[in-house]
Amino acid sequence: MAAIYQAVYRRASSLFCRLHSTYVRKMRYLNELKEDDSLCRQAQTSGTFYLFHNLSPFLQKVGNKYLVPQLSAAEMKRILEKSKETEQWIEKSVLISCSDEHVPHFALDLGALQKSVIESELKGSFTDLRKALFIVDGKDSPLLASAQSLLRWHDSHQYCSKTGQPTQKNVAGSKRVCHASGITYYPQMSPVVITLVSDRSRCLLARQPSFPQGMYTALSGFCDVGENVEETVRREVAEEVGLEVESLWYTASQHWPFPSSCLMIACHALVRAQQAEISMNSLELEEARWFGLEEITEGLKRDPRSSKQDDGSFLPWFPPQQAIAHQLICEWVKQQTS
Repeated sequence: MAAIYQAVYRRASSLFCRLHSTYVRKMRYLNELKEDDSLCRQAQTSGTFYLFHNLSPFLQKVGNKYLVPQLSAAEMKRILEKSKETEQWIEKSVLISCSDEHVPHFALDLGALQKSVIESELKGSFTDLRKALFIVDGKDSPLLASAQSLLRWHDSHQYCSKTGQPTQKNVAGSKRVCHASGITYYPQMSPVVITLVSDRSRCLLARQPSFPQGMYTALSGFCDVGENVEETVRREVAEEVGLEVESLWYTASQHWPFPSSCLMIACHALVRAQQAEISMNSLELEEARWFGLEEITEGLKRDPRSSKQDDGSFLPWFPPQQAIAHQLICEWVKQQTS
């Protein structure tokens, strides 16, 4: 019996090591590509490319599904030749990931080329990222978000903030350098807290005027300089709905590319039921209110397209599964029903 247990243990350990070493090799290969321009330039000839046009990703519809195609270097060369552009265009790409087999993935924005020609040639369309994130497969959403954020960062950091001189990206796009000052710039993310407030029996959701009709979500706001997460949560809740947080806890995080590259830090916050009267900041919010468990459960089932009523009003609905606000709301429901 002991021999059997040892054999099972060795097999499990061997599997774990293989999985672990695959991940480590992948991460180290990506780091090599970021640091070695020659190696990355060589990888561009064997890698795959995700296409964007003015920061909108290229999608193909197959039946009822939307796919994110990966073009080979040969396909990219053909598209560029058809558009009467040179292969030097590929050097404008940025490295975003690689497969377990070390096939590198790049993102390339073809905004300077005619969109209709590319769409016709590849039989697809460039789609606004806000829509694309919710119609593609869940594994593709984070990659598209990261790619757009990196492409946007390069577009907005072409000059040194100290000298005003042009900055130069490395081949992988992991940094930009001002050769006049020697300053190296790296892509950065802005921390944002997103908080689901509860008085234990209800949760608080709000909407801004820019939201689609009927959509409510958790409170959110950028961290101020010098603040920690707890201080930001307490300040945002006080500013937006006039409530004082009694306790809070972190639950998860998500990269979110709107309005720029953000790190959404998701938290739950409790307020006292006896002090739960909302005093809304109308400069930031259009509406904020408490929701009971039954209303939340119904809202999670509701399709946005079916929320409009005969009198023109809208029933509440909530962000889709890919958004971290959805996770917060589902966690609250689980707490209430457990």
